Amino acid sequence: MAGLIDQLRSKSPPPGMTMAELRAQYVEIAAMAHAMVDDQYTCLNTQVLPALARQGVKLLRRSELTAAQRAWVATYFREHVRPLMTPIGLDPAHPFPQVVNKSLNFVIELSGRDAFGRETAIAIVKAPRVLPRVMKLPASLGAGDNAFLLLSAVIHEHLGDLFPGREVVAYSQFRLTRDADLWLDEEDVKNLRQALKGELTHRQFGLPLRLEVATGCPEHLARFLLAQFELGDEELYRCDGPVNLMRLAALIDQVDIDALRYPPFVPSRPTALAEGVDILSAIRQRDVLLHHPVRVVRPGRRVHPARGHRPDVVAIKQTVYRTGVNSVLMEALIDAARRGKEVTVVVELMARFDEEANINWADRLEQEGAQVVYGVFGLKTHAKLALILRREPTANGGHRLVPRTRTSAPATTIRAPRACTPTSGCSPPTRTCATT
Repeated sequence: MAGLIDQLRSKSPPPGMTMAELRAQYVEIAAMAHAMVDDQYTCLNTQVLPALARQGVKLLRRSELTAAQRAWVATYFREHVRPLMTPIGLDPAHPFPQVVNKSLNFVIELSGRDAFGRETAIAIVKAPRVLPRVMKLPASLGAGDNAFLLLSAVIHEHLGDLFPGREVVAYSQFRLTRDADLWLDEEDVKNLRQALKGELTHRQFGLPLRLEVATGCPEHLARFLLAQFELGDEELYRCDGPVNLMRLAALIDQVDIDALRYPPFVPSRPTALAEGVDILSAIRQRDVLLHHPVRVVRPGRRVHPARGHRPDVVAIKQTVYRTGVNSVLMEALIDAARRGKEVTVVVELMARFDEEANINWADRLEQEGAQVVYGVFGLKTHAKLALILRREPTANGGHRLVPRTRTSAPATTIRAPRACTPTSGCSPPTRTCATT
């Protein structure tokens, strides 16, 4: 959709397609997307929420709150929400603010004048991202053990408190979806990491693609927002519920009814890797395949990456796709490099939405002396592969370098040692060469 909208705005259809055909294609896709969104909210309101209510799990609306519950909400708003909110009244000195991709915001129409005598009719309020979107009400308030309220409902209830002396005439929550793709020209990119760093700063403020508002959003406010983001009717989605349904997933972990949960799954352990068995001795006999999540991951973790501290490990080679901000694997690779091991890491910089984390890990690895290389531009390194080289004793009392590989996608193979035979392709001939 981002590509289609960009082509429509620049009036540059792809080769072999006219503008009319491009427009028709976009309208057709938008109609299908609208139907899907409508189905989602119909399912939520007619199936999911009623089924939860029958089991005692309630997602309360503001109109359903009792006096005691309203008092609790007021206290929560005053102590936790209000200090984090900064209303912006729009005027020539305060233009429409930059709206972050997929953030929850409110557009508010006001009457009267503010404390400075300005007739700021429209205000924008951003919901704090640091607060939970789904909160559990205390059972002492009489709604049962599993009663919940959305952060948006708390803010709705107290919008007037943000504008003392003025009346809230109309309002609506809204969310803007922006183009989050990183556009890089393969021919112009000389340093992929530096190019990505430059693009990442603009990701949260990319091309506006879709505007979601509440079903009850007044038409004039919806039109006002569409004009601000230069969007048309096809890009306006009216949501009969929270504008981000994924936020409701937070409710799952807070419900205290075990009968509604799937039974716990306990992975098995291969007999070859029973507790207390030396893994290296076991894989000298044969390869071991761990199929996740049918089998536990722990034996593989005992081989890698924690072997970096072992003196017999001389090198670790690893491909990396997604890491995240906190990564045991990356910390272990950094530690291995710090201990003088030969560490080589293939980092996929184009892991969608993990680019920044991967760049930061690549910087840290290089600072510790690890060799960092990147995937092929235009392709993605999805495979997970680790190669560990360690010294193995030989029958004559010497040592040899033996590779062990570990793959995971979604299985882990801990391979048995293979003696490396010198070949004419090695320069100079060495027993460290291995094909995997």
